Amino acid sequence: MIGLAGATLVACADKSIPPRQLAGADPARGLALIEAEGCAACHAIPGVKWPRGAVGGSLAGFAGQSTLGGRFPNRPDTLAAWLRDAPAMAQDTAMPASGLTESQARDVAAYLYTLDAD
Repeated sequence: MIGLAGATLVACADKSIPPRQLAGADPARGLALIEAEGCAACHAIPGVKWPRGAVGGSLAGFAGQSTLGGRFPNRPDTLAAWLRDAPAMAQDTAMPASGLTESQARDVAAYLYTLDAD
């Protein structure tokens, strides 16, 4: 018998479900939205050939980043809000509000969470 503490440790060690998976979101639609919105004008984004912006930094390895904009936790709900209206969260950000719907922001987030460091 493992006991309550042992069971808790086993449950915490189960990493079979990615922690940033967004139910119902579509990474392919997210990539199409990234291209349509022109996100690569500021960011270098794996999967987008042109342009390859540098002002907003590269999004390669985004899934492994712990923060957004250097200050907010990189979680799906926070990322969707950031993608929709970053200036509402941080007035000093250079990232503009996008006009994405909640569903579209979730699709973009789903794509960004596919960007591993490899």
